[in-house]
This record gives sequence, C-alpha cells and structure tokens, in this order.
Amino acid sequence: MARRRETIGREEMRILRYVADHHPVSVREVADHVAATEGKARTTVLTVMERLREKGYLSRRMKGGVYRYSPRRSHADVLRSLVADFVREALGGSVSPFVAYLAEDAELNDEQVRELARLVADLETQRAEPEEDHHGTGDSDRSAQ
Repeated sequence: MARRRETIGREEMRILRYVADHHPVSVREVADHVAATEGKARTTVLTVMERLREKGYLSRRMKGGVYRYSPRRSHADVLRSLVADFVREALGGSVSPFVAYLAEDAELNDEQVRELARLVADLETQRAEPEEDHHGTGDSDRSAQ
C-alpha cells in the first residue's frame, strides 16, 4: 500500500517552490536565497529540505561532491495535493466555502475567471460521461451516431 504524502507547511512550501523554479539546486544555493529574502540560517534550510525529501517531495543526487535537489512532482501536482488536503481537513470535505471565497473575496483577473470557467466545464463533461455509460448511452451507442 502506498503511503500518503504528509502535508507541508508554509516554510516548506516556499522552499519547495524555490527548488521547483531553480532545480537542480544545492542546499547552499537555496540557503543563500532564503538568507537574503527571509534571514533564515543554512541549517534551517537543510533541515527543511531534508524533511521535504523524507516526505517524498524532493529527491537528491550527488554531483561534484554536492547534493543537488529536485522536486519529485510538478509544482501543479503539489498544489493540487495541498488544496485537496485543505478541503478535506480544514473544510471538512466541502468545497462550498472555497468557491464562496473565490466568488466573493478573491480578486480574480479575467484570465483566472476564464480558467475557472474552463475547469468547471471540464468537470461537467467528466461527470456527464460516466452517467451516460451507466445508462447504456456510452461509447458503443456514440459510434452508431
């Protein structure tokens, strides 16, 4: 049985995002960036990166005597996983509060609204396909049309 990936916190997410944008990177490269932007020490960055590796978010390879870290999953996959965890754990599985936030409080630009509309249309299509197959109007019926 595959083990479920552990959730990650804000600090881990910031470091994971940096690694995803600049991989493969060394701890020193990430630590230099974090020290300049957040003032955190190299040992803290190393601890966070190793924690991310243990959780399955990062991989590392020795190159030239230095470990180089890369993400194990795409940034989009990580974000989808985090949103799923948030909906399941913080919202009790209900997407309604999240959708209400998007509709009422989020400052979305036109492109983001179009993307949401496309995602909803895709969801409606996905939900309609299994229902059609269940009622005997699946692919075999479509080919006769």
